[in-house]
Amino acid sequence: MDGIRPLGVLMVDIEGVSLNSSEIALLQRRSIGGLILFSRNYESPEQLRDLIGSLRTLRKDLLIAVDQEGGRVQRFRDKFLSLPSLGEIGKVYEENTNKGIKFATLCGWAMAAELLYYGIDLSFAPVLDLQNVDSRVIGDRAFSANPTAVINLAKAYIQGMNSAGMRACGKHYPGHGTVEADSHTELPVDGRPAESILSNDFRIFAELKEHLDGVMPAHVIYPAIDDHSAGYSEVWIKDKLRQGLKFEGVVFSDDLSMEAAKKISSSKERAKMALNAGCDMILVCNDRVSALEISDWLESKSYCQSDRITRMRSVPTEGIKNLFKRRKWISAVETINSFALN
Repeated sequence: MDGIRPLGVLMVDIEGVSLNSSEIALLQRRSIGGLILFSRNYESPEQLRDLIGSLRTLRKDLLIAVDQEGGRVQRFRDKFLSLPSLGEIGKVYEENTNKGIKFATLCGWAMAAELLYYGIDLSFAPVLDLQNVDSRVIGDRAFSANPTAVINLAKAYIQGMNSAGMRACGKHYPGHGTVEADSHTELPVDGRPAESILSNDFRIFAELKEHLDGVMPAHVIYPAIDDHSAGYSEVWIKDKLRQGLKFEGVVFSDDLSMEAAKKISSSKERAKMALNAGCDMILVCNDRVSALEISDWLESKSYCQSDRITRMRSVPTEGIKNLFKRRKWISAVETINSFALN
């Protein structure tokens, strides 16, 4: 990564399966450091390769990300490996600990390797929330309701990601899975005592800090600890994560266009609060007006770029270029497909 200039602190999205003129102009702005892809940006492997090629021609340094968790949250599906949810990996672990660990490692590697093959740097993974059947947004996106199981499986999954050449970004710090509300549509409040949160949900991030290159805070308020949601909270990011855990990785905001984030009505104020709280990169998706407003504001301030973000660029390991011809890939596909049939 030596020699790569600092990246802009804003991550945005695009509308379709190829770039239009306004997006080309946006992505060349110095405040822009990242792009997140969605299902609407994927049509076929060939189209994806062309899109990534055009992005790399435009900006070689751009951090390109996606949510490719598996299960309900997998943006690229047709002709991509169908990945199990983390909850399904957790079920294997419950039945056989060693088998579950090996399966988690394999799924982490396969997810990362396939994305890296197409030139994508990062999947925002793994989910480190505790599983709760009442949660409308997390559910089986999480490995388990048991913190120890989440820690063990996450270590294995991250090892798999790293062995392919991808960094890991744990979400949703300090834990979203216990609340019922969906932060995409409302602002959840976790009313548990501080000790319950810190000894369970937060403990997962504390024990995985050496394995994580990035963290994404939840748009959730934990009143026992702070009145601000975690993504806007200096207590959660600066005090507990940076100072308490000595975490040196990248802090990504969750999407500042989600309804939970919009409790702060001004887009520029949302960006300012997230950055002041300690976020290194802020995501603004599905809201081009706000993205442009924030980009203008950033470029008028000193927030524009960050050295830390470049750490999240991928470094694919040898063999990724010829991934689909490799025995390891064929074996991974057979194993994952066999699990899906059982």
